[in-house]
Amino acid sequence: MKTISDLGDLRGKRVLVRSDFNVPLDGTTITDDGRVRAALPTLTALLDAGARVVVTAHLGRPKGAPEAKYSLAPVAARLSELLGKPVPLATDTVGESARATVAALEDGDICLLENIRFDARETSKVDAERAELAGELAALADAYVSDGFGVVHRKQASVYDVALQLPSAVGTLVLKEVASLRKATDDVERPYVVVLGGSKVSDKLGVIANLLTKADRLLIGGGMVYTFLAAKGYSVGASLLEADQIPTVKGYLEQAEAAGVEIVLPTDIVAADSFAADAPHTVVAADAIPDGKLGLDIGPDSCELFRSKILDAKTVVWNGPAGVFEFPAFAAGTRAVAQAMVDAGTHGAFTIVGGGDSAAAVRILGFDEAGFGHISTGGGASLELLEGKILPGIAVLENTEA
Repeated sequence: MKTISDLGDLRGKRVLVRSDFNVPLDGTTITDDGRVRAALPTLTALLDAGARVVVTAHLGRPKGAPEAKYSLAPVAARLSELLGKPVPLATDTVGESARATVAALEDGDICLLENIRFDARETSKVDAERAELAGELAALADAYVSDGFGVVHRKQASVYDVALQLPSAVGTLVLKEVASLRKATDDVERPYVVVLGGSKVSDKLGVIANLLTKADRLLIGGGMVYTFLAAKGYSVGASLLEADQIPTVKGYLEQAEAAGVEIVLPTDIVAADSFAADAPHTVVAADAIPDGKLGLDIGPDSCELFRSKILDAKTVVWNGPAGVFEFPAFAAGTRAVAQAMVDAGTHGAFTIVGGGDSAAAVRILGFDEAGFGHISTGGGASLELLEGKILPGIAVLENTEA
C-alpha cells in the first residue's frame, strides 16, 4: 500500500481524508473521543505538509438523508480543540456548502464535510450510484487518504470507490491497525490467547471458526457465554441465549477438543434479578444459574481463572467485554481481563484490544491506553481481519496505482 509520503509534495494540494468519527454521543456531547484522537497523527502530518485537508466521515446510521442528531458538528468542535485551529463544517456532503468550504481553504487548513451517510449513495449496493458519489468527492480533492479503519470492511463510496478515482494512500492509523492485527494472523508468537465476549455468538461465528485453526486458547465471556454453557447442557436461567446457535456451538466445542484448542468457560457467574445497574445479584455456579436469574458478569473465581490463562501468553487478542461493564456492579470481569492483559504485556506479550466495546471499556474503566500493545478503533473491521476476510477498503489500496 502507498503511504502519504508516496503522494509527493502535498503543499497546496487538496487531500480528501476518510476518517472514522463514529463516536458515542450523549445529546451533543462526545462521551468517548478515542476515534477523534486516533485520527490526529494523519491529519497533523498532512497539515504540516501544507496540504488543504478535506475530511469526510460518518456518525451513526442515518437512513440516507440528513438527521440533526447525527450531525458531525460535535466532532468538528472537538477536532478544533485537539488541533488548536478552526475546523469549519460544511452543511452538506458534496453540495454547494462543501464546494465553498473547500474552496476557502488555504495551505495547512482543514475542514470537515457533513455526515457522508446523509447521502444514500454512500452505502448503495449499486456500483454506479456509489461511483457517482465518489466522483463528486473526488472533484473536491487532488489525492485521497484512507484513515478510517472502522469502515475499511465496507464497500462504500468514500471508502472504496473514491480510491479508484484519485491518487490514493493509506493513513497512519490504518497502516498501524493492519500491521498490529496481522501480528495475530501471520507468524503469531505463542501461546496465542483470544478472549471473546460481547452479547451474541452469532456476531462472531466466522471469527470463532477461524480462530479454532489458529489460537491455542479461547476464553469465552459476555452474553455469548450462555449459549456455550447451554451447549454443555447447563441451565442458564433467564440469561441471554441464542438457542438456534446451540448446535453450532456444540460443533465448535467438539472441533476445539479434536484440534487441541483449549476453550475456557467461566466457573461462576454474577447472576442478577433483572438487567439494571442496581439489580440484586449473587454469585452462582456457572453450571446451575437459577431460573429467573440472568448472568451479567463472570464471577470472582472466573476472574482468577481468566487471568491465569492470559498471563503466560505471548499474543493476546480481546474482543468483547466479559460482562455489562457499564454497570459498576457487573464490571469486575471486564476489569480483570484488561488488567491481566496489561500484566501480560509487562512480561513481553503483544496485546490487542479489538475495538468496539472493549476499547470503550479500557477508557471507561480508567486504564492507561499505553499499557496495551494496540487498541483498535474498528470492532467489525478488526474481527473480519482476524477472520481472514479480504477487506474492500484495504484491497483497493493494495491494488490501486496512483
